Amino acid sequence: MQASDRMLDPDFRERYRAMSSRDARFDGQFITGVHSTGIYCRPSCPATTPKPEHVRFYLTAAAAHEAGLRACKRCLPDAVPGSPRWDLDDDLASRAMRLIGDGVVEREGVPGLAGRLGYTPRHLGRILTAELGAGPLALARAHRAQTARALLVGSDLPVADIAFAAGFGSVRQCNDTVRAVYERTPSELREIARSRRGAPEHGDAGQLVLRLPARAPFDAAGVLDWLDARAVDGMERADDGTFTRALRLPGGPALVRLEADPDDPGVRVTAHLASLADLPPLVARVRRLFDLDADAEAISAALGADPALAASVAAEPGMRVPGCLDPHELLFRAMLGQQVSVASARTALGRLVAALGDEAELAGATWRLFPDAATIAERGGEVLRGPAARVAAIVGAAEALAAGDLRVDVDVPRDELRAALLAMPGIGPWTAGYVAMRVTGDPDVLLTGDAALRAGAAALGLPSVARELERRGATWAPWRSYASMHLWRAASAHTAGPVSSTGTTVESIAGPARSVVSGRQVASAAAR
Repeated sequence: MQASDRMLDPDFRERYRAMSSRDARFDGQFITGVHSTGIYCRPSCPATTPKPEHVRFYLTAAAAHEAGLRACKRCLPDAVPGSPRWDLDDDLASRAMRLIGDGVVEREGVPGLAGRLGYTPRHLGRILTAELGAGPLALARAHRAQTARALLVGSDLPVADIAFAAGFGSVRQCNDTVRAVYERTPSELREIARSRRGAPEHGDAGQLVLRLPARAPFDAAGVLDWLDARAVDGMERADDGTFTRALRLPGGPALVRLEADPDDPGVRVTAHLASLADLPPLVARVRRLFDLDADAEAISAALGADPALAASVAAEPGMRVPGCLDPHELLFRAMLGQQVSVASARTALGRLVAALGDEAELAGATWRLFPDAATIAERGGEVLRGPAARVAAIVGAAEALAAGDLRVDVDVPRDELRAALLAMPGIGPWTAGYVAMRVTGDPDVLLTGDAALRAGAAALGLPSVARELERRGATWAPWRSYASMHLWRAASAHTAGPVSSTGTTVESIAGPARSVVSGRQVASAAAR
């Protein structure tokens, strides 16, 4: 294709313009391949702008690798947040990328990845190659290389440990891949990084310290407040701007401490792992928990264009929709929080964890893990209190999860997830939408059945009737999940105390000026 013809393509023209202006907002959203030099760069690379005829744009680093390109040594295109597309879209490619980031290929191979997505390995490879420019093995290889680079520059782990932590089968395989992608040996990458940034931060014995970048602006405090308000005794602890919790990962129990990065937009992760191979899935889950890859500029521009939301958007730049670390756990937290105050929900969750959660010795202390679905199915009826119908619904959901009849995970299509949840006794539209929002990262959920959300709408001069708010909120697509967060915060800012549908005041669930409650017919947002 001639340069003049290429510039007629609107996608190419838009990306070329962003690259020419070195617009950092597009870093991670696409990759610039410069075939005259054989390298690929982030859009904001400070190098001289290449001519259009020498440029190709790629959605993934794997596609650039398949085209014979190596990573730019100057701009480090892998050291950026990921593409928001994998959360915004719900197509096969996006769901595959979420699973690849979680380390499924390393644990289950391409057949396991294909089986989860409902395709044969051959057909999945054809689809991903057509849409992303690379098949599942190449995509997983690129992800391993990026993980290895992050560990090389951000930790003091031996190269051999880094190889296995990144998912490589051998140290030699790691060395060969890193050299092919970065044209540097692992040791050279580490030395260059230290000459630029100094030695990495050290954790305690047995711990890793890693920094995960976010796309600016980033409201880390808002997510930490959200987690703080929901911390369950014995399993989670929040203090001094940090959040620490125990959780299960594929290789065993882990302890993770999360805090805002004081220097740049991002999250600092301190992890104590049973297996170094658990690092990629932990990183993927923390990225989802903090919604690190969200296109905050685009979201703010879209929502801020509505006069009713403009002031809230300006006051809360970079607001995120919190995800979750464990999809099954989130479903139980949502169901346990139905129609109760925050204090009651946290008490119920603490009782469940204390009675059924396994103990784990982590970093010199005893922690509790959230019980798995099989344990809740077997013994939940002995521990859970409240209306019999709700207890039966929770135990029934646990039985369905344990038997594999219900799947709640990042790769489940959102419409299928909602339909499967709504088919379960005791789960209504609010809970199904809320779980889709936080498990799959669905950016376009407006929970108009929530009383606090409607109160926030009224405080901002928006309709407070669910049907009318639904119509009004259609203009916020595809960012209605973020609009929901703004409405919840508006509700807490305009009331002396959050009020439930019964008229009783309940406790703040998100710290000062960040409280959320919900109505009688829906699950309380308080306890999730």
